[in-house]
Amino acid sequence: MLSLDIKLYRGDLPDEFMAGVRQSIAVDTEAMGLSPHRDRLCVVQFCCGDDRCCLVQFDDYANAHNVRSVLRDDKILKIFHYARFDVSMFYKHLGVMAQNVYCTKIASKFARTYAAGHSLRDLCLELLGVEISKEQTCTDWGGEHLTEAQQEYAATDVIYLHALKAKLDSMLYREGRYDMAMKCFDFLQTRVILDLTAGEQYDIFSHST
Repeated sequence: MLSLDIKLYRGDLPDEFMAGVRQSIAVDTEAMGLSPHRDRLCVVQFCCGDDRCCLVQFDDYANAHNVRSVLRDDKILKIFHYARFDVSMFYKHLGVMAQNVYCTKIASKFARTYAAGHSLRDLCLELLGVEISKEQTCTDWGGEHLTEAQQEYAATDVIYLHALKAKLDSMLYREGRYDMAMKCFDFLQTRVILDLTAGEQYDIFSHST
């Protein structure tokens, strides 16, 4: 585990953090559950590729101007693990569609076709030799105060994403699958809209009526 420098804010990213954002940023969310239709977005976490992690806790979404600015900036690459969920939460609750998205879960499914699992824990263990804990996954993220354990868990979900992207990109290029992965990342915006309108089980490519 890296030594983490965690900063917690309410409502929005601070302007000084925005000044340090350059070409890419790792992003993740914590919510009251796994349904964008039903569950509230509670926390969003960001990391620029070092040991610093910025958490934003929401009471409401009215003042999240800097968060929205980062997400919609197509010059900044946003690195997610399972971007489909996070991008859906942003679109549903913040009203912004994240631009320039990379998903390590999708990349893993193209690059690691030999693997049985593609969770963040699986990737960190195999590609980085790091074992991460997922004990705080099913905790109450909507409370007024986040525990130290919750903050560390949230930071862990983004702190390794830049390193994972580098490993996965190398594998994707080696296997000749990089371009196909990029096309899937581009499709995520459409997939999110389908999830939120037609439902997550709706498959436009399915043969069944």
